[in-house]
Amino acid sequence: MPEERFLITGALGCIGAWVTHQLVQEGATPVIFDRATDLRRLRLVLTPEELARITLVQGDITDLTALERALDEYAITHVIHLAALQVPFCKADPPLGARVNVVGTVNVFEAVARRRARIPRVVYASSAAVYDAADADPSGLVTHDAPAHPTTLYGVYKQANEGTARVYWQDARVSSIGLRPYIVYGVGRDQGLTSAPSKAMLAAAAGRPFHIPFGGVADYHYAPDVARMFIAAARAPWQGAAIFNLRGSVADMDEVVAAIVAAVPAAAGMITHDTAPLPFPRELEAGPLEEVIGPLPITPLRQAVAETVARFRQALAAGMIDVDSMPG
Repeated sequence: MPEERFLITGALGCIGAWVTHQLVQEGATPVIFDRATDLRRLRLVLTPEELARITLVQGDITDLTALERALDEYAITHVIHLAALQVPFCKADPPLGARVNVVGTVNVFEAVARRRARIPRVVYASSAAVYDAADADPSGLVTHDAPAHPTTLYGVYKQANEGTARVYWQDARVSSIGLRPYIVYGVGRDQGLTSAPSKAMLAAAAGRPFHIPFGGVADYHYAPDVARMFIAAARAPWQGAAIFNLRGSVADMDEVVAAIVAAVPAAAGMITHDTAPLPFPRELEAGPLEEVIGPLPITPLRQAVAETVARFRQALAAGMIDVDSMPG
């Protein structure tokens, strides 16, 4: 077996930071490919010694040549593709969103297709945003094979990527696994439509009030758990083009706020929320993913929130977060 060499696109985002953290914890030396150079999320989850073990390649995912150069220079064997613009940014600039989210993903598949003997598959982030709330069954559950009808450009772009994966398997025999997280939360989650619960945890840790602009029941995925699922998928001996939903903690927003208050009793009454739910399903069926990667790592909601608050407190004490400049 050749040595594993992971390349992570978009590794300066929340999930990417936790994927990097997990790989470094295992003793790997991941290569991260990102247009940005801001390491603040990595610094929140990695020690300086761990940070020194990663290789940062500054590159634009829309530049196929730069991506191919990185794959070859570092003899990459596993690709986890996370680079994307989120819902608000795709809405604000649809052409840019399409270039990054759709063309960027085509570039990843094309680059891997040309190196299929060395890189067995692409693992990439799709999203629960491919679904509309009406795609769920009467209980609010979206089954594995439910038709998807996205209502945002971001969701449309993610659905296009799933189609790209299918056609690359059909035409070039590039295997792939796409994962559809819903509300990812934890340290480092500070952008996007569903980042508000994580911002509320930071606000509580800082002794500040915060209003979450949505409510209802949703499926919450702890970022470290999501990272482990992506890595397990990258290592799975899978052939084909598959897309899987994730499962986390299905909870009402009142339960999320209660978990925050349990971790920070002084935050009682300071964390509030709207009642209107997000326009997405409440819960995603994830049994088929377990058949591919084994039991899913799911940290209980209260434990995960407590761990997140503790990390935020450490970061605040170390001056690593300026809560006054926190968006939202």
